[in-house]
Amino acid sequence: MNNKHSSLAKRTLSKVPEVTFGFWVIKIAATTLGETGGDWVSMSLNLGYLIGSAIFAVIFIALVWGQVKAEHFRPVLYWATIVATTTLGTTLADFADRSVGLGYLGGVAMVSTLLAASLAIWHWSEGTVSVHSITRPKVEWFYWVTILFSQTLGTALGDWAAGSDRGGLGLGYEVGALVFGAGLIVVAALYFWTRVSHTLLFWLAFILTRPLGATLGDLLDKPVSAGGLHLSRLYASLVLLVFIAACIYFIPQRAAPADDETA
Repeated sequence: MNNKHSSLAKRTLSKVPEVTFGFWVIKIAATTLGETGGDWVSMSLNLGYLIGSAIFAVIFIALVWGQVKAEHFRPVLYWATIVATTTLGTTLADFADRSVGLGYLGGVAMVSTLLAASLAIWHWSEGTVSVHSITRPKVEWFYWVTILFSQTLGTALGDWAAGSDRGGLGLGYEVGALVFGAGLIVVAALYFWTRVSHTLLFWLAFILTRPLGATLGDLLDKPVSAGGLHLSRLYASLVLLVFIAACIYFIPQRAAPADDETA
């Protein structure tokens, strides 16, 4: 019986990729795509943040459902779901900041509360928030909802740091990217040279890669007058999509082992 449960756990956990350097490369590219893709739908197509959020919410739920139902780790499905969380996170954050009128700091505060609540409920229910504890569909839903909130928070943080309107810090996209990149270096140093919880560091890194991707995405598609490069959101999104596909193909995509506690 124990062997049976062990095999089941490993089979379920195989849907979660091993956290390697390649994982973070694809993650940053996916978050950048989330920014350009989300802006293309909501702004370039003039659908607005609410309709854009509704579209991406349907895609997100469908992909998470497919991810939960999958019997093993499927790289394309997993990263498609990650991209769905980044695009939905972009439109949700923009809807809260701009349409609802919370401002950047208000959006950061609201989404931080939702993320903290998601992690707290997950931990209360399961006793851990490690990505390697995912052995049942219920925990997978916790995982993906938490990822969605972390992506939304990352968008809000990136906009708050870079923007000069709506209570933003006005650092600009280039400086914002450097700030969040430096934050990731600090997290990496803590990972390799301290005994700080790797689970905590994983979630910190996951959150920080989102504003880094958001500022990089804004750097690509915002007007030159706003500190961007004014590239087409559609073309930037397509280039990022091709890059992610190439990474998935060429970078080894191994399933995370059940007994790996390093994440």
